[in-house]
Amino acid sequence: MIRHRITDRTTGDHIADIDPAATTQESPPRGERPLVLPAVTPPTTRGSTGVEVVIGGWRFEFEVEDADRHDLRERATSGREAGAHHGPTDVRAIIPGRVVSVAVAPGDPVEAGQRLLSVEAMKMENELRAPRAGTVERIAVRAGQTVELGDTLVVIR
Repeated sequence: MIRHRITDRTTGDHIADIDPAATTQESPPRGERPLVLPAVTPPTTRGSTGVEVVIGGWRFEFEVEDADRHDLRERATSGREAGAHHGPTDVRAIIPGRVVSVAVAPGDPVEAGQRLLSVEAMKMENELRAPRAGTVERIAVRAGQTVELGDTLVVIR
């Protein structure tokens, strides 16, 4: 049996599972099975299918993802998120250059996306931001120091 998982596009919450074989392409009388049609607008998520559901005169548009694909994506995302929030995270130089400024100090709490430091390379200033929330454990560089690709700059715990 092929079943599809319906998920809220904005929150990612599970809404329902549907079986396409159990739906009909004809308009049912009120109170009976819903009418499921292909959606007019294309889906925004790769691997999903757009459907339009008409229930009791109300029209809803959903993006439907195969349940097995959804479960696989959930397992992959859960594993990555669980591993990313435990233990120290090294923020490394993405390009060789010179450290222009350091915006944090050891012991400072940081939020994901917060500016940590700036590196100048090829006359361009590049801001490095925190990949996750945590506390700055160690700063391995100072302003004016030259860094190479892959050098550890900041450690977040």
